[in-house]
Amino acid sequence: MDKGLIDQFIINSLKEDVGDGDHTSLATIDAGTQGKAKLLVKDEGILAGVELAAEIFHVVDPDLKLSVYLNDGAKIKPHDIAFEVEGDVQSILKAERLVLNCMQRMSGIATKTHQITDLLKDTHTEALDTRKTTPGLRYIEKWAVRIGGGVNHRFGLYDMILIKDNHVDYAGGITQAIENAREYLKRHNKTLAIEIEVRNFDELNQVLQTGGINRILLDNFNLHDLKDAVNIIGGRFITEASGGITIDNVRDYAACGVDYISMGALTHSVKSLDLSLKAEMSK
Repeated sequence: MDKGLIDQFIINSLKEDVGDGDHTSLATIDAGTQGKAKLLVKDEGILAGVELAAEIFHVVDPDLKLSVYLNDGAKIKPHDIAFEVEGDVQSILKAERLVLNCMQRMSGIATKTHQITDLLKDTHTEALDTRKTTPGLRYIEKWAVRIGGGVNHRFGLYDMILIKDNHVDYAGGITQAIENAREYLKRHNKTLAIEIEVRNFDELNQVLQTGGINRILLDNFNLHDLKDAVNIIGGRFITEASGGITIDNVRDYAACGVDYISMGALTHSVKSLDLSLKAEMSK
């Protein structure tokens, strides 16, 4: 966990939600009231966000005490208790919605990712996420992908050069785009990996003739063409497949021999898991 980044996210999220105060709790509950709440699981899947929840509670009130029973990555089912939190009731309620929003979203992503990686477990292909994330939530969504067993692709536009179809078209072609990228890295003394997307065998052959890249993204290739493309590349470069890949056909794509399969669906269209924070008074 990047504590600096996460704490800033928590502060911003609390500012959005709490504003100048949780007036419902302040109005109805006596200051200093102590209590306990449990994180109740109401769905099946993979749990994610426990470590983040602990940090949220700590930022809201360092005196809150957390007892963790299920860790990130655990398989969960209805009626499981992931953790209990104890302390000032107003603090617990201030943190409640942020904890649930994050954990439900992260657990949904981890569950979806686990379903995919389970299908790939006896292949050499790994599942990659993409930049198709919720603005402001990319770090925690990609964190959830890792918890589910997937692999993070680049985090943003800054940590890798990924030459896609629009870049190729604007640059004037495959060769020109690659040469421009290599010259840019040299000029700015950067050591970023270069990946290039190809849409057909003509573009693939241009890439192989030009060289100077690290990974080839085979976009929207059908299964027959993907297998042929992987054979043509022959292990000279890392291979990645994307486009039209779902949970129903991901294993067929992996059988073509690609190193990675990237799926925006890991983050952009998952169903959040149903979790609830149930309060009980301390005795």
